[in-house]
Amino acid sequence: MAPSHLSVREMREDEKALVLEMLKAGVRDTENRVALHALTRPPTLLLLAAASSGLRFVLASFALALLLPVLLAVVALKLGLRARWGSLPPPGGLGGPWVAVRGSGDVCGVLALAPGSHSGGGARVTRLSVSRWHRRQGVGRRLLAFAESRARAWAGGAGEPRARLVVPVAVAAWGVAGMLEGCGYQAEGSWGCMGYALVREFSKDL
Repeated sequence: MAPSHLSVREMREDEKALVLEMLKAGVRDTENRVALHALTRPPTLLLLAAASSGLRFVLASFALALLLPVLLAVVALKLGLRARWGSLPPPGGLGGPWVAVRGSGDVCGVLALAPGSHSGGGARVTRLSVSRWHRRQGVGRRLLAFAESRARAWAGGAGEPRARLVVPVAVAAWGVAGMLEGCGYQAEGSWGCMGYALVREFSKDL
C-alpha cells in the first residue's frame, strides 16, 4: 500500500475501542523484548539474585524463591509499559488523537501529540502505533510526516522559538529507531533504571 493511499484525520468516538486495542497490541509486541533487555542487565541480575537468596529463608521451595522475583519484576515492567503507552491520552494542544485510514476506511494506525514539557521543547509524540496487519506499508512514515506538519503549525501559532518533534522509542523497537534515523532524527537522550536505557528519545528540528 503506497503512502498516497492513506489519509490522516482525527479519531471518531466510535473508533475509540479499536484504537485502544491497537495501542495495547503495539505494547504487547515490545514488552517481552524490553523485559528481557532490562532483566539481563548486570545490576538487575544482582538484585534478583539477592532477592532470591532472601526468599529462600522464607519459602520452602528453591524454585519458587528463584522464579518469584523474576515474575514480579516482569509483571511490574509490563504493567508500567501498558499504563504509559497502552492507554489513549486526552486531546491536547495539538489536537487529536489522530488515525491513519486506508482508502476503504480501515483504521490502520494511531498518533497522539502533546507539547513539550518546557518552552522550546517542541512537540512530543505520545502514542504512535500501527496495526500489525498494515506494517511495512508506509503507515508509520505517513503518521510521522503528519506529526511533523502538526508540530510546525503548532510551533508557529504558539510562538515557539523553533519547530521540533521528539519521538520516544522502546529500546527493543529497532525497526522504529531505524525508520526515525532514516528520516533525519537523532538520538538525544534516554530514560530507564539503574543507569540502563529502556526508552530512547529521538528528535528532529523541523
